[in-house]
Amino acid sequence: MARALATPETRSVRLLKVGEQVRHILSELLMRGEVHDDVLAAHSVSVTEVRMSPDLRHAMTFVKPLLGADEAEVLKALRTNTAWFQREVAGRLKLKYAPKLKFTGDESFDVAGKIDALLADPKVARDLGEPTDD
Repeated sequence: MARALATPETRSVRLLKVGEQVRHILSELLMRGEVHDDVLAAHSVSVTEVRMSPDLRHAMTFVKPLLGADEAEVLKALRTNTAWFQREVAGRLKLKYAPKLKFTGDESFDVAGKIDALLADPKVARDLGEPTDD
């Protein structure tokens, strides 16, 4: 029987807390420019979310460069420096196993933009308008 996908509501508090700790560590490393990479030094990168696997061994890290500029280049630089990030996270977290990081682009901002554009469409705005009493 296939397991249902974990949603934020069904994930345990521990998974959420550890994910937040990893997100804060990665954000701090990127903000301070501790990684020695020209691409990452030239871009401001936001770590929007970290989703931990149930065994805390894998961390799916969602990132977005400022204004979405050069996203492919930034992701390549992050993936190139994955081992360094994993070492730093392992040193700062007190876990039995260091999580394996996987960097991916965060598409939630793009989806939100499409939803806003749909809601701003005059046809949709007309349908969402105040109902009139006939």
